[in-house]
Amino acid sequence: MKVAFIGLGVMGYPMAGHLAKAGHDVTVYNRTTAKADKWCQEYKGSRAVTPAEAARNAEIVFSCVGNDDDLRQVVTGAQGVFSSMAQGAILVDHTTASAEVARELAVIAADKGLCFLDAPVSGGQAGAENGVLSIMIGGDELVFEKVAPVIDCYAKSAKLLGAAGSGQLAKMVNQICIAGLVQGLAEGVHFARQAGLDAAAVFDVIQHGAAGSWQMVNRHQTMIDEQFDFGFAVDWMRKDLKITLDEARSNGAQLPVTALVDQFYAEVQKMGGNRWDTSSLVKRLDS
Repeated sequence: MKVAFIGLGVMGYPMAGHLAKAGHDVTVYNRTTAKADKWCQEYKGSRAVTPAEAARNAEIVFSCVGNDDDLRQVVTGAQGVFSSMAQGAILVDHTTASAEVARELAVIAADKGLCFLDAPVSGGQAGAENGVLSIMIGGDELVFEKVAPVIDCYAKSAKLLGAAGSGQLAKMVNQICIAGLVQGLAEGVHFARQAGLDAAAVFDVIQHGAAGSWQMVNRHQTMIDEQFDFGFAVDWMRKDLKITLDEARSNGAQLPVTALVDQFYAEVQKMGGNRWDTSSLVKRLDS
């Protein structure tokens, strides 16, 4: 298929690469043109100078940018993808954004004879590079069925969860669960060391029991070693948690642990850890 990919960050770059490797005709756009040029050298594809140019004649346009404002700019701006997409074309947005902006774009798309799916992803940089992301999707079932075989290029699982905005709401659930898990793991590492235990040996045992999780399997040793350069930065997590807490205030959900962990991440930022990954919560306990 002829597709476009808007945004070549740590997630978008390899995701677009999987599309190219699968044989799709990919045109990319990135604000930093050097990044787009590098992508074109690494994969078979072409670069556009605006989102609109990238989206022209594309059957599916994918986007993966920073936040709501970035998303609106590349979609509804003067040179946004909605200005050039053909009737019936589909925008699949992989940005972690608000449910509000997802619903907003779905309405605009329908008015223009276009289709829209909000499809945030989970799995981190490694998941994007290895093509094993989990994708939570909101939108129309028939549209989802059209894009599912293409998304499979970089997905381990992709599930339609309801109307527009449902994908973003599900991603909020994902981040709520991660926040609590990482804080619990950080406290466990800290406690083990304070108690004089061999923390690595402890987690080698308990990761196979009821306490086990992806975070424990993949992050206990890096926490112990104080290695915090594994892709998903504290700044990004705080952006996601703000979206989540704002939504909770709107729908009445009570998220005391999530709100507390958000403040712990604020402390990590004050320590200079803006670009450390989310497992750096342990750092504030050991300081």
